[in-house]
Amino acid sequence: MPEVHLVLSIPQGVITATSLGIEGLALHRSPGSGKHFRGRKLFVELATSNGRPDFSYLDEGGWRDAAGDTASALAAAQAGKRTKTALSNNAFSCTPIEAYRRIWLVKTGGEVMPLEPGRDLHAFASHSCHEAMSPAQVAVAAGCPDHVRKTHIYLVMCPIQLLLVSNLTPVEYAWYATHRPGKIFRQVVFTELEPERTHLSAQSRLTSALIELDRQPVKKTKTIVSEDCINEVPFFAWSGYESSQDGLFLADREHVSLWPFPGEIPVAWDHVTG
Repeated sequence: MPEVHLVLSIPQGVITATSLGIEGLALHRSPGSGKHFRGRKLFVELATSNGRPDFSYLDEGGWRDAAGDTASALAAAQAGKRTKTALSNNAFSCTPIEAYRRIWLVKTGGEVMPLEPGRDLHAFASHSCHEAMSPAQVAVAAGCPDHVRKTHIYLVMCPIQLLLVSNLTPVEYAWYATHRPGKIFRQVVFTELEPERTHLSAQSRLTSALIELDRQPVKKTKTIVSEDCINEVPFFAWSGYESSQDGLFLADREHVSLWPFPGEIPVAWDHVTG
């Protein structure tokens, strides 16, 4: 019997049951050379048990049978099918973070690298939020200690793709993104970028956003670019790439976790374009 994996693809928001393994699925879904195509993504292995998802999907209002469709896809892969789509869209926001078992960074050509296991970073203190909150008030609401403010650059990958600047720390931003009235994310996955490595085609917009935040201390975020942002900056521009101190942040309304880079980046993966 083949070993079957249940894999969530981010930012695509697709869940696939596969008998190909993680590397095989990455090659199967690869558009080609990183020199000619752009197709970075994250693969998340989800928990399974006895041919079924070992977690409960978050409520979607009954417009599809997510658990049943996933069980059917796992059965098809167990029977020998290479890949079978379980959920074709919007899977990120209905899959609880607790279902995540491992995460891989995937380059355009299908090369994969696992992140270190996730660890709980912070449990949020409260849930009351309003648009006019200052950064200091956000920190108090999230349960974060007082600190000197600095500007951060964040790459948001799901539920939408954004490049933005913020004077909130990663934990504060995670709280704000999952509590902000009118623009709330049920869950969010993002990383911080290193300014000296973040060279954008929209560099002038980044500069303008930094100036705007500096002149308006109460402003908390400013979007630079939206759509297809994961391909705007290389993986080595992510904070923690060389130190393994940071990596990928995952948050819902209750808490935020951190999935760090490995202590040593594989040379073969590092040298591949894409």
